Amino acid sequence: MSAAVPAARMRIAHIVFRFDTGGLENGVVNLVNGLPADRFEHAIIALTEATEFRQRIQRADVAVHALGKRPGNDLRMYWRLLRLLRRLRPDVVHTRNFGTLDCLVIAWLAGVRYRVHGEHGRDINDPDGTVRKYQVLRRMLSVVVTRWVAVSRDLAQWLSAACGIRRASITQIYNGVDVGKFQSHTPGPRANDAVVTVGSVTRFQPIKDPLNLTRAFIAARRELAPAGIDLRLVMVGEGSLRAQAVAEIEAAGCSGAAWFAGERDDVAQLLTSLDIFVLGSQREGVSNTILEAMAAGLPVVATATGGNLEVVEESTGILVPVADAEALAAAISRYARDGALRRRHGAAGRELATTRYSLERMLQNYAGLYQALPNRAAEVT
Repeated sequence: MSAAVPAARMRIAHIVFRFDTGGLENGVVNLVNGLPADRFEHAIIALTEATEFRQRIQRADVAVHALGKRPGNDLRMYWRLLRLLRRLRPDVVHTRNFGTLDCLVIAWLAGVRYRVHGEHGRDINDPDGTVRKYQVLRRMLSVVVTRWVAVSRDLAQWLSAACGIRRASITQIYNGVDVGKFQSHTPGPRANDAVVTVGSVTRFQPIKDPLNLTRAFIAARRELAPAGIDLRLVMVGEGSLRAQAVAEIEAAGCSGAAWFAGERDDVAQLLTSLDIFVLGSQREGVSNTILEAMAAGLPVVATATGGNLEVVEESTGILVPVADAEALAAAISRYARDGALRRRHGAAGRELATTRYSLERMLQNYAGLYQALPNRAAEVT
């Protein structure tokens, strides 16, 4: 086994499936950049690949390793991981989501004393969290998990009730957003409330259901036109459904009112051009993009699923049923018609982001989690 945790600096190896643009990965970057360098050192391990997203790491002492995992059970990848962990000798290995959970067995074999696993949202192969095989595997692998982390109360409850993980071994920590990076909308009336822009930052993948938003936008734009309201759409992101979303917008004759912006590094600036933020996902943990929209002072329309139920309150946004484009369109139309409501909910959202979902609070919680591990090493389920 590795030596006891040093008093000055704790070595943490973060394992993700792929280190690329995404809310989970952005959270890892914020954690690595934000934790005090005199107390924590980090390495990031991607099982498959690490893209240019790695350039968002601001600390020069953070190494990023890509193991080149092939599809399926790649036993050689596990051997490479074992050798890497023995070389790095981390005090903590922190895996995220089900696709990396079995790596904690390798961490245990490598002699890593503290092994943390985070659940950040539903798996694409188990969107409802009801597949018994995955529940049983989590329970079986819990013998090598020192501490579980859930980003929402919903996920924490699911780990306990559905997967049989002992509740005392689960810590719930919300994602955090750097509120200072996001300029809030001014509370006064806009110069032209006749032009309203609705936007989203998402992956064009089935679980994010981007077509739910494009169809709702088409319906809402047609409904609002007789009232003299020009509804616009901005969608940031890439993925397999992007081409279909573009095609549906073009077929509806709305291409001149919609912008598919692709992947962007200037999301904070783009959010200032929006009036309403929408996330029509089928499932969510705690969405970083919703938190960023709240920090930017935007009202939020989101589907009533997972962590959205905890984050979006009546004073900050509107929740609608999953996969219900008609209800999504109605919520968009309500905000488009009522500028005062938009601004009131946006201001309340920014206040909530500042007080409950700040990056500083997240960093404090993770620092406390890591530093408490020596006292909780016996708390395996």
